[in-house]
Amino acid sequence: MNRLEASLSLAAAALIASAGSALAQDISDAADLTAVIALNGKPCGKVTSSVKRGENDFLATCEDGNRYRVYVKDGRVVVEKAS
Repeated sequence: MNRLEASLSLAAAALIASAGSALAQDISDAADLTAVIALNGKPCGKVTSSVKRGENDFLATCEDGNRYRVYVKDGRVVVEKAS
């Protein structure tokens, strides 16, 4: 790996790390919830509605009928299937 590749890799890692912490701070709108659910490999399509249950704690309903609880625990975003 040359110096340029190493620098680009480090910059990409820093960008990903900062994006993760920003996401943990504010995951309020449907587009953000859709992205979080998709990045966690859960089937959804698109979030059609959401209910805020607490600070950084949401219940999201997807267009395919799936419902997920999306919340922050120990600085990480968690996606759980809701009943």
